[in-house]
Amino acid sequence: MPRPTLEEIFAEPDEFGLLAVKLKPRAAASGNNGVSIMKDVTRFYEEHGRLPDANAANHEEMRLGTIWERLVKAPTDELRQADRFGLLNLKEKAAQVSWRDEVEEDIPDSLDDIFADDGLDVQPELVQLRHVTPAAERQVPDHRADFVPCKDFDQFVGLFETMQQALDSGAREATLIEKWAVIEPVEGDFFIRNGLLAYIAEKSESTQRGGARDHRLRVIFSNGTESDPLMSSFRKSLNDDKTARVVQRLGLGPLDPDWEADKVALSGTVYVARSLSEDPAIKPQRDILYKIGVTSQNVQRRVADARNDPTFLLAPVEVVAIYELQNLSRSRVENLLHRFFDSARPGELFIIDRFGKRIKPREWFYVMPEHIGQAANLIKEGQLHLYRYDRETQRIVKRS
Repeated sequence: MPRPTLEEIFAEPDEFGLLAVKLKPRAAASGNNGVSIMKDVTRFYEEHGRLPDANAANHEEMRLGTIWERLVKAPTDELRQADRFGLLNLKEKAAQVSWRDEVEEDIPDSLDDIFADDGLDVQPELVQLRHVTPAAERQVPDHRADFVPCKDFDQFVGLFETMQQALDSGAREATLIEKWAVIEPVEGDFFIRNGLLAYIAEKSESTQRGGARDHRLRVIFSNGTESDPLMSSFRKSLNDDKTARVVQRLGLGPLDPDWEADKVALSGTVYVARSLSEDPAIKPQRDILYKIGVTSQNVQRRVADARNDPTFLLAPVEVVAIYELQNLSRSRVENLLHRFFDSARPGELFIIDRFGKRIKPREWFYVMPEHIGQAANLIKEGQLHLYRYDRETQRIVKRS
């Protein structure tokens, strides 16, 4: 059965009188309704001494103020006759401040200005920071990893040329570094950063910065410059560079003989450093406690940021001796020296970093600089294994 149309429905008898609706006449805005609003506004003005605010929090005032603003734009003769106080010509501002208006009061520049208000009674201990390092002293670097000319670039130029030829021929592959990828560069790795080949020539001893393990790198670039950023900073620069690439290594893994084919055996420098720390636990023994380190970088650049580096006891150091290496592995020499003087390593030495974490540096020893120099010479001569360090007599003696 087809559904009835609207005409058919309305044509049927209205049994209950549902369609017998009488519409009330609508009052014109300029008529009685406008005069009624004028009376309400007049009554409000007499009571509060001001006009209703369209931005008021009170709903009735906001409603009255909104209607009044509309009526004032085009007042009729009826409104003018009902206006006993000349409200239509009143230009004064409402007493309440709207959130849309600009605040004319003085805005405090800092928390100190707020707490300096005489009307506030705040206890000093509630606003004083304790156990917090001042911002001016918080990890302010003494050394920045700037780009400087690489003085021994002749040792790397052939490596860069070979790598560029391998990339051009397809023998080596450079893959895109995914954003937020965790990169752990090691000595011998190649990257492409900002359009330049970057070679990791050195990865220094581990340190703790910001509560996390970190390393200082020596990065050589194909344009003849070098830099020594922290590993975390270098990793961030790769993530920030949308064109960054990592050059895949040769071989199938660390056990493959070709895995470290790109690694260059660089000569370096053994340096002996004395701490200048004012820590009461370290200062009394500064003349007998020395750090043994090995680096291929400029030694002064290596120790420039010592006061921010837990490896250097979070304090400046003084380099008291250096010994040059020739055709020797830096990491091997450092391991040999640390093992040779292991009995003189202070087991109780530790520092507390700014995060309250306890750190035990492993590169400091109770030895004299001349003993370290003697051991370095024995390494050059290939005779270190014939000697040992006697902690009791503080001498290097021949093994029996």
